[in-house]
Amino acid sequence: MSTEIESNTGGRRKLLLAAAGIAAGAAGLGLAWRRHQAENPALSPAEQSFWAARFDRPTPDAATGAKDLATADFRGKPLLVNFWATWCPPCVKELPELAQFHREFQVEGWQVLGLAVDAPTPVRDFLQKLPLDFPQGLAGMVGTELTRSLGNSQGGLPFSVAFAANGRVMWRKLGATSLEELRQLGQGKLV
Repeated sequence: MSTEIESNTGGRRKLLLAAAGIAAGAAGLGLAWRRHQAENPALSPAEQSFWAARFDRPTPDAATGAKDLATADFRGKPLLVNFWATWCPPCVKELPELAQFHREFQVEGWQVLGLAVDAPTPVRDFLQKLPLDFPQGLAGMVGTELTRSLGNSQGGLPFSVAFAANGRVMWRKLGATSLEELRQLGQGKLV
């Protein structure tokens, strides 16, 4: 009789331990899901539209020969996007500072993307005179609507917007930026 009681008690212990393990696993999954949701919140329609966009390049990519540029390829790391035009003096003035920011902060994971709200020929001619070491895309007039959807209600240029690694907009600015301001962005002081 005592062996029967010991056998039943051992079986109950195993069941209790198994149930406790399952409960702990479920709690862990729940916490992981909440953390994932906090780190990867649902994107707004404007953000979704941006990450689904494709643009022609002014010239094919030197490394890959690609003639177009997909914004989705930049997702997963912080991204600074600058909308500019060749006919916009503040845009032209800030481009070298954007290139400097790119050189300084790419080691920390930052990416920079220029989107020209301009015609292809002037952009190509401009980039022949002032080559930039960060990717460029031709946004054309679609770029104006894209800037508006991303928070540029006036539709003016230059317009810069920074995306966090999770794809969400974390900073935006209408008007020229300064290198010091960009450095503060890169260091997380403007978010």
